[in-house]
Amino acid sequence: MPPKAKVTREMILQTVFQITRSQGFEGVNARNIAERLNCSTRPIFTCYQNMEELKGEFLDCAFAFYEEYTRAWGRGNTFRPPLLLPLSYIQFAREESRLFELLFVRDMDLDMARAEDFYREIGNEKKAENFGAQIGVEGERAKAIFFDLFLYSHGIAVLTAAGKVVLEREECERMLSHVLDALIAAERRTGL
Repeated sequence: MPPKAKVTREMILQTVFQITRSQGFEGVNARNIAERLNCSTRPIFTCYQNMEELKGEFLDCAFAFYEEYTRAWGRGNTFRPPLLLPLSYIQFAREESRLFELLFVRDMDLDMARAEDFYREIGNEKKAENFGAQIGVEGERAKAIFFDLFLYSHGIAVLTAAGKVVLEREECERMLSHVLDALIAAERRTGL
């Protein structure tokens, strides 16, 4: 009799990914993973000390998936460069609603008592800097516009993921363009 195939961390993460995409992360447990892998729960706890460790690694993988999604989505579309992040964010919410909910609603690592707390999250400072260069606004003014556009986009994305709003990409692009233009104009008036 040949030996059983070894269950790897990668196999477990792929299974968690499939379960999350189809049922949401609340459907992930050791029994469901083992059932899909056609094994006992033992290999899962051989690879991971507990479900919290598995969840932490899965969140890292899911976020890497989101970042790759954003890069790939941007290559195939033509629109104003500062709209890449908000439009891809909304599209991700539409196409991967359960992953979006896990990453950006339930387990979002933002603890914002004040607007500037947004920039404690790794990567947001650099994203705002790049965004500022794209719109021709620098420093704190660019960060303020980036944050406002994020909040607007996040609202649309949450409603999209929940199935409460159905907007075509072109409509989202038009709405985001109007908001972005208004934010830039307002910031330039106050910056004079």
